Amino acid sequence: MIENTEFINTKSGVRLDAALLSQYPSSTRAFIRDAIKDGNILLNGRVAPKGIKLKGSETITVAKLLESNDNLVKPNSSIRPRIVFEDNALLALDKPCALPVQPLSCNETETLMNGVVARYPECTPLGDRPLMAGALHRIDADTSGLVLVARSQEAFDNLRAQFSAQSVRKTYLALVEGAVAVGGTLENDLIHDPSLNFCKMIDYHNNRLCEAEKAKTRPLHAVTQFKPIGRTCVENEERTLLEVTIYTGVTHQIRAQLAMAGMHIINDRLYGAFAIENQIGHCLHAYSAKFNHPITGEETLIQTAYPSWANF
Repeated sequence: MIENTEFINTKSGVRLDAALLSQYPSSTRAFIRDAIKDGNILLNGRVAPKGIKLKGSETITVAKLLESNDNLVKPNSSIRPRIVFEDNALLALDKPCALPVQPLSCNETETLMNGVVARYPECTPLGDRPLMAGALHRIDADTSGLVLVARSQEAFDNLRAQFSAQSVRKTYLALVEGAVAVGGTLENDLIHDPSLNFCKMIDYHNNRLCEAEKAKTRPLHAVTQFKPIGRTCVENEERTLLEVTIYTGVTHQIRAQLAMAGMHIINDRLYGAFAIENQIGHCLHAYSAKFNHPITGEETLIQTAYPSWANF
């Protein structure tokens, strides 16, 4: 971290952020933008305005500026991961609902991976994205269940290749509205809805976008298999427990595809389900994963316990 330092800008017509990056190449544009926004950069003794162009001879003071090697997950020992499986290569965790998998910035500390690196510091530098700390995949904050984390770079590289080859078989449990009599397979080309300022997936071939909007999107093919394994009734409303297997790893894949097929996951209001009073999150749980162990090569199946809403 760069702290309590200053320099004289000698260039005219450059943006403040560019001048800072030139002076401190160990930082990043994102960190510089954050430092300016937070008032940690002073221009001639005053808080620097965003996007200003410099004239030359300005004194630029840096109170605090993060560097690339600061972009790591910070440990938080108050978050205690539920361990499902552990060996020298791999961790399997049962993430509770409402807890994000990973931080969006290195200043965030209330996520699963903050708890992981507190207990397993060797995970901190692993992987291809610094704020994943060896986590091999993500699930939505409001989805509970299995998250796999590598404990060595060798294990990460091996399992990442299996995920990329779509050979990891992931199974979920989903409690949906209504009665579902038979199973089936869903295939859709999903895209992020560009008309929204938050993430929601829609079908590329069946939507209300104009052709110009569709042309800017990138369709992702999603394949989901489901079968009913139980049925219950709550206040005269039928619900069906589905076992769901995904063969691809598209954002919101299960939530979007089930909703498109008329099977709304309980309390998943983003995708059209009815709101449930006093319920946190939706009824989707990452139940198991089958893959080849990254060191031994043996076929490995890891399962979590059923969530409370699936026990009937």
